Amino acid sequence: MKVFIIVATSVDGIIGLASDHLTDWTTKEDKQLFVKLTKEAGVMVMGSNMFGTLGRGLPERKTIVYSHSLSLDGVEGDVEVTTLEPAKLIEKLKKDGYESVAICGGAQIYSMFLRAGVVTDLYVTIEPLLFGSGIPLAQDIDRLDLNLVEHRLLNENSLLLHYGIQS
Repeated sequence: MKVFIIVATSVDGIIGLASDHLTDWTTKEDKQLFVKLTKEAGVMVMGSNMFGTLGRGLPERKTIVYSHSLSLDGVEGDVEVTTLEPAKLIEKLKKDGYESVAICGGAQIYSMFLRAGVVTDLYVTIEPLLFGSGIPLAQDIDRLDLNLVEHRLLNENSLLLHYGIQS
């Protein structure tokens, strides 16, 4: 199963200034890539802070939110809450017929899935700005060696890097 992280970072590898920092700093091309890749996957996994920036399930995608307390009362779309370990969630999704899963953040979720060893690919948009401080893509993970699968400009200033994770 393809399990990929999709993330936008500043040039200095920061995904946000704080846990509630919205992705209003990313380009329309990055947002279009997010829509394309998550629709292709059919299922998105994220933490409750990331889900809070959406507030609903997105069309044509199942949304799984990691939380111990999130209420789905009044939430639109195909959304479910989980506390399963990443490997168990991936196994469940395989049994449900999914072939690909988009891990959509934030940093705690990225780190949790990377530590579990279930991520196969990373799609990283590098946006043309420096934050200087903030939340890095991942923390407390062991070294991972990556293979560059693809690189391309999304616009004149933003770069997409697609990496495969070496096993």
